[in-house]
Amino acid sequence: MSNFIVRKVAVLGAGVMGAQIAAHLVNAKVDAILFDLPAKEGPKSGIAIRAIEGLKKINPAPLGHPDLASYIRPANYDDDLELLRGCDLVIEAIAERMDWKHDLYRKVAPFVGSEAIFATNTSGLSIGALSEGVPAELRPRFCGVHFFNPPRYMHLVELIATPATQPEILDRLETFMTTVLGKGCVRAKDTPNFIANRIGTFGMFATFAEAAKAGLGFDVVDDLTGAKLGRAKSGTFRTADIVGLDTIGHVMKTMQDQLKDDPFAPLYSTPEVFSALVAKGALGQKTGAGFYRREGKAVLRFDPAKGDYVPGGAKADETVARILKKKDPVERLKLLRESANPQAQFVWAILRDSWHYAACKLEEIADNARDVDLAMRFGFAMEQGPFEAWQQAGWGQVADWIRADIDAGRALANVPLPAWVFEGPVAQRGGVHQPEGSWSPARQAFVPRSAHPVYQRQLFPVTLAGEQAPTGQTGGNTVFEDESIRLWTLDGRGVDDVLVASIRTKVHAIGPGVIAGLLKGLELAERDYKGLVIWSPDDPFSYGADLQALLPVFMSGGVKAIEPVVKELQDALLRMRYAQVPTVAAVANMALGGGFEVAAYCARRVAHLESYIGLVEVGVGLIPAGGGLTFGARRAAEEQAAAPDAYLLDFLKKYVLAAATAQVSRSAIEAQAMGYLLPDDRIVFHRQELLYAAIREAKAMHDAGYRAPRRSMIRVAGRTGIATVAAQLLNMREGGLISAHDFHLGRTIAEVMCGGDVEPGSVVDEEWLMALERKAFCGLLNHPKSQERVMGMMQTGKPVRN
Repeated sequence: MSNFIVRKVAVLGAGVMGAQIAAHLVNAKVDAILFDLPAKEGPKSGIAIRAIEGLKKINPAPLGHPDLASYIRPANYDDDLELLRGCDLVIEAIAERMDWKHDLYRKVAPFVGSEAIFATNTSGLSIGALSEGVPAELRPRFCGVHFFNPPRYMHLVELIATPATQPEILDRLETFMTTVLGKGCVRAKDTPNFIANRIGTFGMFATFAEAAKAGLGFDVVDDLTGAKLGRAKSGTFRTADIVGLDTIGHVMKTMQDQLKDDPFAPLYSTPEVFSALVAKGALGQKTGAGFYRREGKAVLRFDPAKGDYVPGGAKADETVARILKKKDPVERLKLLRESANPQAQFVWAILRDSWHYAACKLEEIADNARDVDLAMRFGFAMEQGPFEAWQQAGWGQVADWIRADIDAGRALANVPLPAWVFEGPVAQRGGVHQPEGSWSPARQAFVPRSAHPVYQRQLFPVTLAGEQAPTGQTGGNTVFEDESIRLWTLDGRGVDDVLVASIRTKVHAIGPGVIAGLLKGLELAERDYKGLVIWSPDDPFSYGADLQALLPVFMSGGVKAIEPVVKELQDALLRMRYAQVPTVAAVANMALGGGFEVAAYCARRVAHLESYIGLVEVGVGLIPAGGGLTFGARRAAEEQAAAPDAYLLDFLKKYVLAAATAQVSRSAIEAQAMGYLLPDDRIVFHRQELLYAAIREAKAMHDAGYRAPRRSMIRVAGRTGIATVAAQLLNMREGGLISAHDFHLGRTIAEVMCGGDVEPGSVVDEEWLMALERKAFCGLLNHPKSQERVMGMMQTGKPVRN
């Protein structure tokens, strides 16, 4: 089968993990059937039905939009096994009991399709041992597929083969997981806890041990092991609370049970404080208490000495914080190691321990060092994996330091580093990651990246320190560049002949320099290229207008000086909308305010699933001024024209209220439901495929004979619409849902989007509406309440409610 398409997936097990896997499948427009045991009371598929309903209440939301829950079909093992025959993929996700899984395999195997892949989502059980419960004819299509929780948001999926698994099965699964579900796939060996949990759980054991030596509280440890160390902001113990101590305890037990002969085995014992918390039912966030407990606004930490919770919030010593801010990794690590500060010694120790363990276990758990580093980055939100961090800090020097600590008994285990660390190509080249590949101890070679066709869509894949690969910031051929924007092209791979514009300002704020750069890009694209794509190699797409740049203009010339700047922005966006070549916005992460307006005035949008889009100007006491309200009015008129028996206001109200209440989509799917993305806009699930998809979209539009749209004539709701919306806003104000100034801003938005004081049903053009936007925006600049909000946001970064 050369073209394996997954149309329908069965998920066996409606627990937390199984239900959320099903949710992410329907996010990607893959039909899902969620199985569980037959319910003892009520509907036979009641367990699955309740799990599907529960998906709508989980935060962060596993569903891109709550309505997608209806695309998950509930089922039970008594009545519905015949449904398995129509599935291309079956994922088992029941509890981690080998006997239970084998019982289920015997029951479902006769119904699995002859070409379907059968995979287990086990987090640590042996895939080979699990395959023994699968009929011989199905074993070549059986493998492990380990999602991390929550499946929508965690990028990592580990793929694990058995000796009987056909190679093409993992290739097909990798294609599906990567492009359709947007995952970062790593192939792991069939060892306990695979790669990420094996390294990560050891890191937690090491953190417990070294924190106890240093006498550090959980809050200080979390501050040291969070963002300051390039890891998840939640650090170590707060992350444990989020994941659940029972879940982590299970992973710990897997290592304890299955790695008894490991020379590191003495370190795998569950810490006493961990066992004590589990015993008292303090399992973390799910139970309201774990290493931390919230009381009102206060966050308390558990004190093992007192056996109770005490005030938390302690931070790292300022001396150590300054060391961790050092940009040079060599200097940073040297200072940590040589410092007498217990916190500095703690940080050095946990880094040493993790690097020591990763080196000793590399050959056992993975094919090469790249797979380990990517697994830790994708699964544990680390900025760098253990090997690349070690390599950047100076491979040979660090290796000598680790060896010295092992010899002196300061390391956690008296296990020597592998010989390849000190001898041969790795030592000679100064690390495991080189331009030609990453080190594989088993192959005794630097192994290049996968040549799997799916990765041809990743024009700039996630790179590791030492690979020296081009990045989105440096790759391609620069056509024009200044401090605000870079215009460039990328030859070959089916993506040439399209100009790319990358905004370079802080948080990709839209200021005069960006507008000038986009206009230059349009001029070049119309002259020499097939289209213009706006894409940023890092997040966000754009936080919106550059208020800092506008402040000096306002201070020196007042509103009169601001109005021409706003007019330039509006004219530029209309120029982009009516360009003679297709313009495509490649949106990821935040596209707020002016950032959304830039995307909205492109001919097409290609958005990553995790795109959070909205007009949020009311938070700073203003209204959109770059055409965001004009866009909403135009879309409402277009939607009403397609349903002429409906009232215009029925369509317009959602756009008015979205802007008036600063609604931001929680996904690209929700943005489409809000109307901020159009039905023809594409949603991409893999962040590294976004640029490829956007460029190909522009080329396809050009090759299909793209012509700019006709100038829009927009039917508006007029003064009657303003009055209707104002009445609704008044009810919200009287109910305490919005403030008096919120009401004023909302009414102003309605006045613009309804076309001003005109007759209902009047037809206006975009320039008319944009003039209303501009006038209203400039008027608000002189309003004291708006000025309070603007200054509050600029000084504190937080919205002011007044």
